[in-house]
Amino acid sequence: MLLPKKLVLVCLLNFFIAAFLGLLLRYFYVQPVGLNYRFLTHAHSHVAMLGWVYLMLYTLIVHLFVPEKRPIYNRLFWVTQFVVLGMLFSFPFQGYAVVSIIFSTLHIFCSYYFVYLVFKYHKTGSVVTSYLLKASLLFMLVSTIGVWCLGPAVAKFGQASAFYQIAIQFFLHFQFNGWFLVAALAVFFYLLKLQDSTEFRLFFKLLIASTVLTFALPINWFAPHVSLLWINGLGVVLQLIALFYFFKIIKPALRLLLKNQSKVTKLIYGFALLSFVLKIVLQSISLIPEVSNTAHQHKNFVIGFVHLIMLGVISGFLFSFILQSNLIKQTKLLHLGIVFFIIGFILTEVILGVQGALFYLGMGLFSNYYLLLFLCSILLPLGIGCFILEIFKTKNHKTKTKESPLGTAPTR
Repeated sequence: MLLPKKLVLVCLLNFFIAAFLGLLLRYFYVQPVGLNYRFLTHAHSHVAMLGWVYLMLYTLIVHLFVPEKRPIYNRLFWVTQFVVLGMLFSFPFQGYAVVSIIFSTLHIFCSYYFVYLVFKYHKTGSVVTSYLLKASLLFMLVSTIGVWCLGPAVAKFGQASAFYQIAIQFFLHFQFNGWFLVAALAVFFYLLKLQDSTEFRLFFKLLIASTVLTFALPINWFAPHVSLLWINGLGVVLQLIALFYFFKIIKPALRLLLKNQSKVTKLIYGFALLSFVLKIVLQSISLIPEVSNTAHQHKNFVIGFVHLIMLGVISGFLFSFILQSNLIKQTKLLHLGIVFFIIGFILTEVILGVQGALFYLGMGLFSNYYLLLFLCSILLPLGIGCFILEIFKTKNHKTKTKESPLGTAPTR
């Protein structure tokens, strides 16, 4: 079974648009643009999260874990894509207003229906993937509580209130660290063909507990209390233990998975796993109160960390899964695109981190900061564009060595 080419291309085109909008946002500081920066930021983030990550995970989940491909899945995908386009063409011009809120609400209802369909019809054949898949979907449902709280928060306390800010952080935390990350791990563990074990059960419990407990940190930013630091500390410790078990259970299977893969596939898997480790390491540093407060106060660190999760961890895994499908040939153009993307990611992360450190030290901007950040950011949409072009050029390509794991039905 091939991943549906049209759907994957739509997801990647959404990613390209989000990357282009991000590039435009960085151009604002090089040359004035006649658009509202904040409104454009909303469009960028919504298309990246809901047009790229959500819909790509949607595609993978349906085609790996739902054996009976009912027409409703295809129709729901296109309805959701229409909703994403609605947000793309409304947010840049009005921000959060009637039209964009309508489309955002419609997306939530689409996601609820998707969860219902997957819970009703999925068959993974594996306890491992079943646990992770169900947990990720539950995190998605839970995250939307934050969205529903925004209206009452504005009406009663205003947008500057702690309640409003915590509601936003609730949504983002359980989307990124819950739904997106755990769903990506569900697909990853499926490809690894991991069997149920005591070690997996322990890893799973630690992962879920740490995800919940580390939400104490963003709460502490807006409603400080010493107990929240201790709760976050416990979550961080559990997360580090989970990371130990993660590598312990995947190590033998990962060798087999990558044995006959191309160098570029191995590279992108290594990129995703390294980003995953770095994410947890950086979260661990938040055990030092001064560090966590500094990171929150300086926008460079916040943007860098968000991009680490979105571009490094989540997009790294999603690219890996696409590379293992039969959708794309291993060509120089593809290799160039991957290299562009990774180099662009590394350079922009380093620039953001260095500038954040300089702000913290009271040393101001380094020379040509905004121009350098913009120029390095060009590599991101350029890399995604190479990926898209190669899939367009590939016609139902099948590897000569063996069929991709994404092209087989579950055998467990």
